[in-house]
Amino acid sequence: MRTHNNCMSASTLKTSSLLPTAGVIALIAFALPAQAEDWRGWNIHPDGYPNTVALEEFAEAVEEQTEGRVSPRVYNNAVLGDQSDAIEQTRNGALDFANFNMGPMGPIVQETNVFSLPFLFNDVEHMHTVMDGEIGERFADALEDKGLVVLSWFDSGARSLYNTQHPIKTPGDVEGLKIRVMNNDLYVDMIAAMGGNATPMSYGEVYQSLTTGVLDGAENNYPSFESSNHYEVTGYYSLTEHLIIPECLCVAKSSWEELSEEDQAIVREVAEEASKRQRELWVESSEESRQIVLDHGVEINEVDDKGAFQTLMEPMYEEFIANNPGTGELIEEIRATE
Repeated sequence: MRTHNNCMSASTLKTSSLLPTAGVIALIAFALPAQAEDWRGWNIHPDGYPNTVALEEFAEAVEEQTEGRVSPRVYNNAVLGDQSDAIEQTRNGALDFANFNMGPMGPIVQETNVFSLPFLFNDVEHMHTVMDGEIGERFADALEDKGLVVLSWFDSGARSLYNTQHPIKTPGDVEGLKIRVMNNDLYVDMIAAMGGNATPMSYGEVYQSLTTGVLDGAENNYPSFESSNHYEVTGYYSLTEHLIIPECLCVAKSSWEELSEEDQAIVREVAEEASKRQRELWVESSEESRQIVLDHGVEINEVDDKGAFQTLMEPMYEEFIANNPGTGELIEEIRATE
């Protein structure tokens, strides 16, 4: 528990006759309530976002079920710093809990770099199965060794390709298209492997670039595709689901170890419920966004053969494994999980 010692005044120490007896001290200590753990939580998302709602419900339930022994507060919109800063602050105990995307976690736990490989997971449910099972436990153990206790796994949906020209059903449909990607060599290589021209670009510039033809397309999940208004200037959204990156609800190891076993059990159980809630809210949010873009006339198509895309990524995987020894077996285990 975090406590603050109060110093006695000099006058109190002038005479031992004024000191309380041991019995009185014991009675005072018994009467004083234990100090609550005021937990500060980091969150990059705005109010109303599925993750934000789940985190705030987590905080409320923890305070209620621990009867105020743990009192979490969520700070939204990254007001406590960007994710890389927040990861370090949580590891050293300056922050108590957070919802982190695994994408930027590579410098802390090298194995998490595998999540940036395109077409690693077959779909979102496959990711859930992997992360809720033994492989997820191994990632959790590795993160705990670095000061982050994983309580449960959230998701951030699946990123898919959208463009102004035509549906993308096979890798050949990407050939010649100018596609905006995040600034990551893996994503540049992914588009290049399909014959497209990858263009790393600030997200804020994409709308205008799609309008003028500087770009033919981009990639993101349903809620972002809708909230960015990119659906207004693109006619085709293809469910490639090429990038599915899990997220964690993590607690600082130092904060976790201050809890009693009873409170640890409560917090973990509430976190698992928060994960279920976040996933439900994400599905709802995605469906609402999907309906908005459909109503606007966007054509949405399934991709029947993702294996054709995965095959084209093999040289990229080989290079990744060569540069990240020990990840080859992990990748095969993930792909084989059913």
